[in-house]
Amino acid sequence: MSVTASKEKLVVAPYGIAALLLANALLALGPMFVRLADTGPIASAFWRMALALPLIALMAVIVARYPRSDRIDRQRTRSPNHGFSNKLILIIIASGVLFAADLASWHVGILQTKMANATLFGNSASLIYPIYGFVVARALPTGRQMAALVIAAMGAIILIGRSAELSPQHLMGDLLSLLAGVFYAAYFIAIARTRETLAPLPLLTASTLASAPPLLILALVLGEQIMPTNWTPLLALALGSQVIGQGLMVYALGRMSPLVIGLTLLTQPVVAAIVGWLAFNEMLGPLDLVGAALVGLALILVRQPART
Repeated sequence: MSVTASKEKLVVAPYGIAALLLANALLALGPMFVRLADTGPIASAFWRMALALPLIALMAVIVARYPRSDRIDRQRTRSPNHGFSNKLILIIIASGVLFAADLASWHVGILQTKMANATLFGNSASLIYPIYGFVVARALPTGRQMAALVIAAMGAIILIGRSAELSPQHLMGDLLSLLAGVFYAAYFIAIARTRETLAPLPLLTASTLASAPPLLILALVLGEQIMPTNWTPLLALALGSQVIGQGLMVYALGRMSPLVIGLTLLTQPVVAAIVGWLAFNEMLGPLDLVGAALVGLALILVRQPART
């Protein structure tokens, strides 16, 4: 690596971490707004997309008209024809369908388990996505990286075991959230591919547009209530989770390694656990706290500087 490239990496990394932390904090509040919405769970996912789309599209237009001098993003998003190839369109549609499947499974699971568990298993991409990164790089994780993944997995096992003890309903909610996490990892992979060609806001606009129709169709097929009487939770869900939260996540996907992104996702269950405790009286037992502590330890390990 050249000296210049090294300096650029040092400049970019702090912004990527800050974006990831803020994104995860806002995304962790999403389950609360899903519970407060008076529509069906999948319908609330549709409104998250539909209400956010005009604002994201407007932001994309403004940024395109007044571009910043960001050399690294220009290099990452350079395209010979500056257009949407057929392959790129297919990947964007696939990412939209995968994200719709993720939200549909997750929103139903949110209503059937604790907020902390729904958020943790909904972000099981935190383990799946880094593994994908190692496969693509054809490299094995370092000892510290492997230790972080193992510790994070131990925390997840403790929490899912607690759910099985509480009730079968909680276990079903966990399993639906876990399925959502698989879809989320596949969505990350598709987004990371398109992030090499498109800037964050145009990409988020296209992906959001592709996600909304499948969610509306599924909500109608299942007979859910579509129109809300109280728009406040849905507006908060759209602005916090989709516009800002997911927008920052897409931004970070172009700048941070899969392992750092994956393990930073695990801050969401900690935030969700606190919100569940304060807003819904979902008390955390000693084993729940152990699971959360293991997640924190995994994040500390992955952020330690490498020694040569």
